[in-house]
Amino acid sequence: MNEDYTIESVADSPHIIQFLDDKLYEHNSVKLNKNDGVLFSKIVKDGNKNIVAGVAGWTWAGACEITHLWVNERLRQNDIGKKLLEAAETEAKNKVCRVIMIRSYGFQAPHFYKKNGYTITSVLNDFPPGHSYYILTKKLILPLI
Repeated sequence: MNEDYTIESVADSPHIIQFLDDKLYEHNSVKLNKNDGVLFSKIVKDGNKNIVAGVAGWTWAGACEITHLWVNERLRQNDIGKKLLEAAETEAKNKVCRVIMIRSYGFQAPHFYKKNGYTITSVLNDFPPGHSYYILTKKLILPLI
């Protein structure tokens, strides 16, 4: 490494992460000539206006990734997660995505995603130690126009 460069820790990690995301998106968009990336999020609130569940992710270049899906533990088993998953899939289809991906630890919800049509495409065992990390995908069928 050239002596003119330094590696340093930064206190404002969210700002740096956003900067790096933006730079990677710019690079990827140029490589694929696709500049249609969009972030999405959907939330569920209770009667007191508290967020009790939500889903977030992105669509780009005919693909979608669900980056976050969370349901308050006391509300699980009430189909809220399934409805949020369906809302994300609808978002992806509206953006003409043909595939959707989600990642999950074994102690989270890989079986929930399998039950909803996702296929385990990769498993990283012992990550973190004693657990497994899953990548699941689902092919989306787009409506005929």
